Amino acid sequence: MPRPQISLKARALKYLSSREHSRLELARKLTPYAQDGDDIEALLNWLQESKFLSQERFSESLVNRRVGRYGNNRILSELKSHGITGEALGDAKIGLTQGENERAREVLRRKFDEAPADGMARAKCMRFLQQRGFSHRAIQAAVKTAWSDGEHDDFD
Repeated sequence: MPRPQISLKARALKYLSSREHSRLELARKLTPYAQDGDDIEALLNWLQESKFLSQERFSESLVNRRVGRYGNNRILSELKSHGITGEALGDAKIGLTQGENERAREVLRRKFDEAPADGMARAKCMRFLQQRGFSHRAIQAAVKTAWSDGEHDDFD
């Protein structure tokens, strides 16, 4: 016997129960299941009014998942790709700016055991951080100070 098809509302709530979603992402996931007479925009509006869907919670969740591995540029770009704008994006930007230098140092220490010995190794470190979305200022500070302070512990 075939399984009964779940409603669009139930599907949306199922997605939201597993993790936070942006409005754009949830709309994209629900579109293939919409049938004649289903109004995805009305459903998304209802979810927002009922506080099941929130740009602020989604931004906070995404930032918390990415902050240990990526730089501000990459995280903000990902937020924009999910349709996050306005106050939620501004709040995320303010929160990220404060600790970018320290985060870049930590990411660099986790990847490389020791300070670069020559210019090529230094360039490799810088490219790595650049690909992770760190700002030029944070990259310069991290490469210069990542192994010079006393906080670095050996990985052995």
